[in-house]
Order: sequence, then structure tokens, then C-alpha cells
Amino acid sequence: MVSSPSKAVKMALSSALLAGLLLASTASARPAKRGTGSIKCPVVLDGLVPADATPADFDSNATSPFDPDNVRGSEKFSAILLLPDVERSRFDDASSRAVEVTINDNSVFQNQQGFRRAGLQIQGDVNENGPGTQGVRTLHFSVKQDPQRTLNLTHEYLNVWHETSDFSANQFNFQTGTIIGKSGSDKDTFKVLDRQNSQVWSTPIDAQAWQNFAITLDFAKNTLQVYYSKGDEPLEAVTAPLRNDNSGGGQYQIGILKKPTGTSDVANSGFQEKGISEGQIYGGLFLEDSADGCVSL
Repeated sequence: MVSSPSKAVKMALSSALLAGLLLASTASARPAKRGTGSIKCPVVLDGLVPADATPADFDSNATSPFDPDNVRGSEKFSAILLLPDVERSRFDDASSRAVEVTINDNSVFQNQQGFRRAGLQIQGDVNENGPGTQGVRTLHFSVKQDPQRTLNLTHEYLNVWHETSDFSANQFNFQTGTIIGKSGSDKDTFKVLDRQNSQVWSTPIDAQAWQNFAITLDFAKNTLQVYYSKGDEPLEAVTAPLRNDNSGGGQYQIGILKKPTGTSDVANSGFQEKGISEGQIYGGLFLEDSADGCVSL
């Protein structure tokens, strides 16, 4: 005759079953969706983050797709870049994944006390006569919001831009928040500004979906064109090629630059609240050669 399991055994079996169900539930809930976008043009600068990347990889030239020394304050990238568990963006597949740039009270670059800043520069993007400023180039990037690290949109943010080699101007700015000196702008939108800081296009921030952008710079014809889509939809042109001064060389900046309020010297003074913990998730980072009109959609 086989005796019935004791109460202790029953409790142990029940706990094990519950743990197994929770593990299965967590695994099934974990995002696994892959983007269906296809990169069809030659990649000039590759900022796609490997799917098996670890935080420590971002601290070494040998393992990071980005310059491990720029752009950041005293904290290494392993401390300020996160690898969020989110579905892949349109141009990320099984081999690549999202990365999140975060800022905090210590995010001070080169003693610019007015800014809180951290950002990514793709390896190989040199400041003068680099491959990113020749012919026709299209920068691709997707952004997603982190509900635990929201941006304070009463401030002005530069998220993606191309800065001239002498640091005197930007050929374009991809921004959000309250643009200083532009009281009529909607703080809850992403905006693309040209070299003259004139807004050429905007779209509302989506709190949940991936938002995909591409910006084409024609360095021979001096034009700028913007592409956009949401989720896993193909990109569409949302502007025509617009006249723009693309001279001056320089580099692409991708991340967060949070400007202060209450000052005309935004780099060196002004108000930044204490306890900053903000982030912007990026995916599908690459620069392609758009000669002959080639743009990955």
C-alpha cells in the first residue's frame, strides 16, 4: 500500500509547480518580436548593437560599436547604457538589439555644467573628412520611450544631430521638449530642425510604440530629407529634399543632451533639477550610402 504524500511534500510540489508556471509566464511575456525592415544600401557606419552585448562591452574599442570615451562624463558607458528587454525595432533582427542611453546628475561632459549629456558616436565616424560627410548619406535610428525614465519635457533636448567639425553649428537637429526661444512649439513632439534652427517637420511622441526615423543629407546638393514610420511599418518620406547648408564636416551625435532653463548660457549655467534619472531607448542605428536614391525603408 502506497501512503499519501505528506503535507510538507504537497506544499513543496505546489511551490515547484507555481514557480514553473511563473517562469513559463515570464518567458512567454518576454518580447521576442523582430523587425522586418531590410537594409538594402551599403552600410557606411554600423551602430547596430549585437544581440549578445553586455554592459562591459561598451567600455572597449574592441567590443563596442561606439567610441567608448565619447560622449560621457566620468561614468563609464557600462554604468549609463542599459540593454532593455523590449521588442526589436524595424531594422533590428535576431543579431541586434536595442540600447538605452541614460542621464543622471553626474552626466556632465567636458565641464559643461549647464548640460546633462550622454551620447553615442559610431566607431569610424571621424570629425574631419570622415565617411559620414561624403556623397549622400542617410542616418537611420528608431526611438522608444522608457516609462520608468521619462524625459522632463519642460526642458529642451537634443537627441540626434550632426555637428560641424569646428563645433560651431549643426547641419540638423532631432529634438524634443520645450525649445528655448520658440514658445509656439509643442513640447510633446519630436522635431527636425535644419541648420538655421527652423523646424521642417514634427510628430507627436508615442509613449509605447517604436518610432523610426531616417534623415538623408546630400553633401553635394546641400539638401536634407526626412523619413518616418511607426512600429514595424515601412518608412515614408515626410518632406521633400529641402535646401540645407551641409558644409563643415563633423560627426553624428546620438543620445541625450538636456539643456537647462533660466539662462542664456546654456552650456555653462542654468537650472537642472536634482535626482535626474532619464533615458531614451534607441534601435536600428546605422548610416547608409544613399547614392542613386537608395534608402532602406
